[in-house]
Amino acid sequence: MKRQEKIRDFSRMPQGELQRILQEKREKLREFRFNLAAGKIKNVREIRETKKDIARILTLLKQK
Repeated sequence: MKRQEKIRDFSRMPQGELQRILQEKREKLREFRFNLAAGKIKNVREIRETKKDIARILTLLKQK
């Protein structure tokens, strides 16, 4: 999914839904960090994308 599409999708969601997705993304990032330390992760780009998604969601929540 492209960046503009993600921003558009996130901005259409209600605040409660964004909070839920934020929790899921943070949990996913935590799991990525554990797997990275254990050497189990192959695609390191997913960590970067997850961090950016978290930042996008936080920005939208602060705007609302």
